Amino acid sequence: MQDLIVFVVLLSLGYFAGSMAESKHYRSIKKRELNFLKLPVVTARDFIEKGQEIQDARLVHGSVVISIDYFKRMLAGLRNLFGGEVKSYLTLIDRGRREAILRMKEEAGGADIILNLRIETSAIGQNANRRKTVGSIEVIAYGTAVTFRK
Repeated sequence: MQDLIVFVVLLSLGYFAGSMAESKHYRSIKKRELNFLKLPVVTARDFIEKGQEIQDARLVHGSVVISIDYFKRMLAGLRNLFGGEVKSYLTLIDRGRREAILRMKEEAGGADIILNLRIETSAIGQNANRRKTVGSIEVIAYGTAVTFRK
């Protein structure tokens, strides 16, 4: 019985700590996204109008590694038993992609637009390949930052 109590206490602690960390990260993402609203990012290559002179074009990238907390990992394991959408991982992937794009935008500096955005995601961590579970994900966003001559 004592082991069950310890398990429940640790699980609850993991849930609250993980939820607080995720909420803090989302607040940071939303605040930084507001600062970069004027820097568009598109997936198209041919987004430049004819006649526009390019002053500078360079590769920019942003990467991040984010881990899921133990409570959500356990919920995802339960979802694997019954099937269906694994909502525990949705926020993990959402946070990773948004953070990688923000870091890419920060690297772009004073560029006018980022063209040809690409996002790559991979599972990493000690459990990624052995037990078929996701420990952490790495997300890399990259594109071409273009500055137009004015």
